[in-house]
Amino acid sequence: MEKEHLGELEELILLLVVMLKEEAYGFAIRKALKDQANRTVTIGAVHGTVNRLEKKGFVESDMSDATEVRGGRRKRIFTVTASGKKALQKSQELKVSLWTQIPEFSLGNQ
Repeated sequence: MEKEHLGELEELILLLVVMLKEEAYGFAIRKALKDQANRTVTIGAVHGTVNRLEKKGFVESDMSDATEVRGGRRKRIFTVTASGKKALQKSQELKVSLWTQIPEFSLGNQ
């Protein structure tokens, strides 16, 4: 498997990290998956996926400052790297290329 390949959940989470910006941490990503993609996943699945994305070099993480709102706990904030942006771009290009090869494709909305 090549390094730049993205699984479906990896791609969704990577897109959400871009969208969430400085609020891209575990529970916010999980909530956005539910709100934006109607996908319910465990927090463990989110953490496993962002850890995999980090190993691939597609995201980086930093710990936020502790806040009273979180009982003094810190958040692990994720940001997309240049490699992550490139992987998203390649994924988008592939999908556009495939869709344009079936111009009369119908999703059954007739």
